[in-house]
Amino acid sequence: MNTFWQMLLDHFYQVPWVHLMISLQWFFMAYFVAINLAYLALNYISAYQIVRYMREHRANYLPEALREYQPPVSVLLPAHNEEKSVVSSVRSLLKTSYPDYEIVVVNDGSTDGTREALIAAFGLVMVPEAYRARLKTEMVKGVYASATHPRVRMVDKANGGKADAINAGINCARYPLFCVMDADSILQPESLSRVVRPFLEDRRVVASGGVVRVLNGCTVSDGQLSKIGLPDHWLPSFQLVEYLRAFLFGRVGWSPMNALLIISGAFGVFYKERVVAIGGYRADTVGEDMDLVVRMHSSLRRERRDYRIVFVPDPVCWTEVPTDLKSLRSQRMRWQYGLAESLWSNLSLMFNRRGGAAGWLAFPFMLLFEFFGPAIEVIGYVAMISLAILGLVPLDVFLVFLVAAVGMGVLLSVNAMLLEELSFGLYARPRQQLRLFVVAVLENFGYRQINSLWRLAGTVNWLLRPRRRHGWGRIQRDGSWQQVPEEDMPPAAVPAHPLRPDSGGPLP
Repeated sequence: MNTFWQMLLDHFYQVPWVHLMISLQWFFMAYFVAINLAYLALNYISAYQIVRYMREHRANYLPEALREYQPPVSVLLPAHNEEKSVVSSVRSLLKTSYPDYEIVVVNDGSTDGTREALIAAFGLVMVPEAYRARLKTEMVKGVYASATHPRVRMVDKANGGKADAINAGINCARYPLFCVMDADSILQPESLSRVVRPFLEDRRVVASGGVVRVLNGCTVSDGQLSKIGLPDHWLPSFQLVEYLRAFLFGRVGWSPMNALLIISGAFGVFYKERVVAIGGYRADTVGEDMDLVVRMHSSLRRERRDYRIVFVPDPVCWTEVPTDLKSLRSQRMRWQYGLAESLWSNLSLMFNRRGGAAGWLAFPFMLLFEFFGPAIEVIGYVAMISLAILGLVPLDVFLVFLVAAVGMGVLLSVNAMLLEELSFGLYARPRQQLRLFVVAVLENFGYRQINSLWRLAGTVNWLLRPRRRHGWGRIQRDGSWQQVPEEDMPPAAVPAHPLRPDSGGPLP
């Protein structure tokens, strides 16, 4: 019997693909070590930046006398079928301490009660407002304003996707800076001031982004975050650790090098004229937020402008994450599809002689580790496990692979958790910290690998269908984080304004 197994193994050794897999084992290990070392470097840069930021801003965020110098901001909320959360998001914005701002909600052809909920909650009526179409969008049906809440307006338009909705909001924006938010996001009172502050500190700033935190497990009452907690279920808990790692390390690390390629679509502030100058958001891409920032880098460097795109490490924005596997899978595939579109359509930035750190460091990093990463990771796991089962890989080599692939991931996740507690301390109770530590360890065993599979599927989907029109990416939301008073619940149907029947046609 032993002779039989030895003959079988000898036969396997003679198969060409087995030799290829054995020769690639060192490539996989080197890749996993390289990617984790790169993340570790960003880890230390981010830790230094956050400690420095907290030292400079913890005592007094902005002197009261300087508040009147803050530039006015148009806050844009693109919304499509967000009936459960959009009213709470607008109420949250109305509680902000920012001195001068407006709220423009863009109803992008919702088929649920989004439009009716907004009309009922804020007393909106259609007004004959001029609409300057500087950016091309789908047909705008009407602009609504509120007599009880002068800051709030709503643009009602035909469905065209998130990017198209933001462009419509930019066309209606009255102020030089605009802030893009998701319609299921909640801001704290100081959030807008914190993310706009870089524009006050440095005239070169053209865009600023902030940290996005997981809202699941928290409680929102009348538009304000009244309780910060951890999600009750494992899936949003894993995403919480993911968000900590992505924002506190990835984006904070790239910011001091002026190499930030992504400002989250959930919360970012931009100089309006610079965005209009490059044609606004592209409606034919999934990753409209990353694509815009990369195009801004390309345009400004091509024009030899002295500019800054920065990231603020404050916990400024809270958003609901998927609670079911189907929605999460769809979201991650969509994100990877958007990443692929943004990278390959702006490939000219990479190694461009005027590309700076964005073109010479951040872009190759995103291409090598974020675009190709899922494929290499999945193939690496399959190859190494298969070779280990066949006895073709020594035990010590397999253990080194596991340490490189999983151990460093655990280290980075735990580091993100520790940095959060040492800097912002939002989850201060010992029970919360213990749960967060357990989640930071466990998410590297199964969840991370499934995520890589989904991202690989997103890459394959992009390769098979590289150019097509994109709509909204939908995820199932439960809105369990909000407490809505009974008197604020919208009625089943809202009649048109008696003085101006809503015909549903375009603006005159």
